[in-house]
This record gives sequence, C-alpha cells and structure tokens, in this order.
Amino acid sequence: MKRYVVRIAFLALIVSSAALSAPPSLWPEIEPYQSGFLEVSLVHKIHYELCGNREGKPVFVLHGGPGGSCSPYMRRFFDPEKFHIVLHDQRGAGKSTPYAEIKENTTQHLVADIERLRTHLKFDKIILFGGSWGSTLALAYGQAHPEHVSGMVLRGIFTATQAEIDHFYHGAVATYFPNVYEQLVNGLPDPTRRPIPEYLFELIESPDPDLRAKYSRLWAAYEIKICGLEIPDRQVDGILKTMNPYAFARLENYYMANGCFLKEGQLLDDAVKLKDIPITMVNGRYDVICPPINAFRLKQKLPHAKLVLAESAGHWMGEKPIERELLRAMREFE
Repeated sequence: MKRYVVRIAFLALIVSSAALSAPPSLWPEIEPYQSGFLEVSLVHKIHYELCGNREGKPVFVLHGGPGGSCSPYMRRFFDPEKFHIVLHDQRGAGKSTPYAEIKENTTQHLVADIERLRTHLKFDKIILFGGSWGSTLALAYGQAHPEHVSGMVLRGIFTATQAEIDHFYHGAVATYFPNVYEQLVNGLPDPTRRPIPEYLFELIESPDPDLRAKYSRLWAAYEIKICGLEIPDRQVDGILKTMNPYAFARLENYYMANGCFLKEGQLLDDAVKLKDIPITMVNGRYDVICPPINAFRLKQKLPHAKLVLAESAGHWMGEKPIERELLRAMREFE
C-alpha cells in the first residue's frame, strides 16, 4: 500500500511539473464589461473598453501603427481574474473619432490621452503592454510619467530614430523581401522619389478618393506581407478585404514623415528615466520591420530590462513564439 501511495505521489509530481513547463496559451475570449468614448480635445474622442477584474492590476494595451486599432484578440494575453484590462484606440484610429484625423494628432497628444484615460479611470499605476508603434508610445509615456508606471511588456521595439524609419522605407527590407519592396516602389508614380514617407503621405492626401484608396492599399499590402515569416499572398489579400487601410496608411506615413514628432534619439537618450520600472522586451529574431538591434540598443541603456529574442518569428504578435513569450511575460506581473 505504501509503495502504491508513493507511486501516485510521484506521478502527481510529474504531471505538476509538466503543467508548469508547458507553453502558455491564450486566455479564453472575453467581452468588455464597459466601453465608451473619452473626449480628449475639442476635435477628438477616443474609444476605450474595460475587461477582466475591476479590482485587478491595471494594464493598458497600446496598439501599433500609428493608425492600427485594438482587437478582441489583444484581450487574451491577460488572466481576466488578475488584471483590469484597458484597451483604447488612439486618435483617428479604430473606433475613435473623427476617423483618420491628423489634426491635433502627434505623439505628445497620444501620451496625454493615456494620462487622461488613467486619470479618468482613477488608477494610480498601470502596466503598459505595447507592440511595434505601441512600444514607442509606451516608452514615450513611461518617460513622461514614470511615477505612474508599474511595469512594461514591449514587443518589436521601435524607438523612432531616422535610421529605423529609413530601414523600413528605403531598402534594407529589400534584402529579405526584394520582390515585395519592388512592388511598393514600382507602384508609386515616381519610383525614384525620396523620402518615401513624405511622398506616400502626399499621394494618400489626394483629393481623388480612388487614388487615396489605391495608395493606402499599396502601403498596407507592403507592411502586412513583411510582418511575418510566412504570410502568403492570398492571406494578404484576405486581410485587406477585412479592413479599410486608409486610416492606417494615412496616420502611419504622416507620423513617419514627421519623425514621429520626437527629437532624434529622444527615446534612447531619455531611457534612464525608466531605470526603476520592470521591463520585458520581446523581439522576433527575424523581425525585418523592427529588427532585434533596436531592442539590443535599448537594453544597453536599461541593463535591468529583460530581453527575449523569439526564435522562428518575425514582427507579427500572432506568431506562436512571440505569443508564448508575451504570455510568459505577463504571468510574471501577476
């Protein structure tokens, strides 16, 4: 009988250990318990939604772009019993109004909106969860309001230097996606004109709605294709059919044409302001939009930060290696 009990206990230990080492999976789908609009200026209202535990740790989800939006998928990175999950669409993006508006729309405005939303919801400190442009915005907010940040989980680090913008627009991506880059530049009326962000923004501002749609789609198709390691053309077409790329293309190129409204190197120079904040950075090993060198340079400024390179992954947060590391990172904040 004693031998039987010992064997059961041993098997239980094995099962328990396996459960602890198993890759984490997305939390079940949940619905917001509240959603609404916050007026942040005479021009803009931002849409937000609240999910999870009202008494849990507040976590703010910062979407990419600029010009992207939040989605139900983004709710699933957090234990809804332990986190108070806040998602909002940035100015001009998603459900926020007016749609695609660039007036009073800069990085400084978006940082101020996060602070307004934090104050509106009466949170003292928040965890920032942001990827790509969302990582940029998280860094900018954290440097402006470090006393209100309890932690950061960042993906696909983008510090908005001119070198990073040039990498994205002016040929470095062509090393890995030569045909995709060729389709982008050959789709422009003047394939030789530079810099591309200013040129694309000018084209997207055309008074002709057909031309606006054409160049918005051209840009969106380029970014979607290079986002992951394996995104076939039919998937790119499928994604484009589910979205209106105008806000995404207009806002992103507007921001990039203006250096994201930041001083050159600002987010790296001011990184020391984040020295007391727990930070985990996750970057795809083969991310061609935000290559790992960006995260490495930021970590040199923040030795206490944890940097995880997700193998067999590019830029897209939905790639399983990145998804798993983001889930692991959030569990450390539970």
